[in-house]
Amino acid sequence: MREDGAALPSTVPVAVIGAGTMGSGIALVAARAGHPVLLHDAAPGAIQRGLDGLRRDLDRLVEKGKMSTAERDAQLGRIQPLPNIDEIGPAGFVIEAIVEDFGVKRDLFRRIEAAVAPDAILSTNTSSLSVTALAAVLNRPERFLGVHFFNPAPILPLVEIVSGHVTAPSVAATAFATCLAFGKTPVHCRSTPGFIVNRVARPFYGETLRLIAEGAASPATLDAILREAGGFRMGPCELMDLIGHDVNYAVTRTVWELLFQDPRYKPSLVQKELVDSGQLGRKSGRGFYDYTIGAAPPVADDAPAGPRPTRVVIEGDLGPAAALVGLARAAGLSVETRDGDGVIRIDGVALALTDGRSATERFASDGAPEVLLDLALDYGAAKRIAIAAADHAPPGAVDVAAGFFQALGKTVSVLDDAPGLVVMRTVAMLINEAADAAHQQVASVADIDLSMLKGVNYPRGPLAWCDALDAARVAAVIDALARAYGEDRYRTAPLLRRHALTGRRFHAT
Repeated sequence: MREDGAALPSTVPVAVIGAGTMGSGIALVAARAGHPVLLHDAAPGAIQRGLDGLRRDLDRLVEKGKMSTAERDAQLGRIQPLPNIDEIGPAGFVIEAIVEDFGVKRDLFRRIEAAVAPDAILSTNTSSLSVTALAAVLNRPERFLGVHFFNPAPILPLVEIVSGHVTAPSVAATAFATCLAFGKTPVHCRSTPGFIVNRVARPFYGETLRLIAEGAASPATLDAILREAGGFRMGPCELMDLIGHDVNYAVTRTVWELLFQDPRYKPSLVQKELVDSGQLGRKSGRGFYDYTIGAAPPVADDAPAGPRPTRVVIEGDLGPAAALVGLARAAGLSVETRDGDGVIRIDGVALALTDGRSATERFASDGAPEVLLDLALDYGAAKRIAIAAADHAPPGAVDVAAGFFQALGKTVSVLDDAPGLVVMRTVAMLINEAADAAHQQVASVADIDLSMLKGVNYPRGPLAWCDALDAARVAAVIDALARAYGEDRYRTAPLLRRHALTGRRFHAT
């Protein structure tokens, strides 16, 4: 290791243990950076299968003109099979990517430690096990850390550099610099359950699973809302189908159990049913959606055409939905503005942005509005808007509200009256989780947001999103969810509460 925290020279051999998709991908990343790579796998034939898979992937790049044959041969030539783990001695950086089994990893690292030089860095690609606990089995735990790549490793940029309780700062700094030299985007974090991404991302799945359990909307509709209004690249249901429900459910259970069954991470019975029935997603042919040949693609439920508004009155500041004023005027609607509490009145129907309460609760308390609209990342660019009506709403209120958004060129999804609707509650809970991670010093504010942008392609870092929405608004949404459900799951993170009280931002302007 380098005492100054500089990257390991490309002459230093990197050993990758595990030749599956993740391990072989990591091997290619190191080889691309010029390192000689030793690839080991205990399973018979696994090393050759891993190398053959890499060659097929690189051959496709050559065929597309994205790589020369010389580049392909140079990269593959740097990766050498290591059949006998006891011959790992030359490696200066070891990255383990085998089965998520603590006992298997423990025995492996004891064997590796006995074979490598005293200054070699040992690391695990685990996504869920404790780096601190794994390090404790070693004679020199200070040289051990987590180096968590995301799949597929050659493509996704993020690497979580995970320090255990006794990891030497110089080791973490060297691993960080080396991954940066690999062409990756490394971030520092502590060894806590889920690290950054797998912890902060839990509400993205969890809130949609709860909405499905409550019958708020179909999976296809919820996915469409989060894609077309929230700006997420994939909806939660299609993403869980892609990841595999067995994998996603296992990560959720692990985080929940390691955090002493904190209700924020409680697994969903909806997902458990899918796992128990073998409907694991794409790999099994069915999950939330049917992937068999000839199956019809999933279709969201769209509201029928409503009447075009004749008069629109904007009362007060609409907050995050303020862009609707300009959009309504640009659509040729007659728009009047006056003082008020952030309500849009459309031909006698009151419409407002959700504040976390259900439409029914809000109407019962305030006497208006009859219909609530959901948050959008960008109302101008959003293709879809979600709405929900109070149980008190008169007949036709939903049609009037739908007609307003349809006049702006938006598709409308009508939800059952769910507190916080879809985008607002999901984003609020992501922000809450990110704020709690920052408060507990899992990682810095900057690294948390960078991780969610680079690791799971969120349209905006959660804490930057909080700054855009205002912490007080986000805290109010979570407080409303807590009242609606009466569960500790919806508790406002202390740091978010402080920002809500002071008006402080997470990122300096």
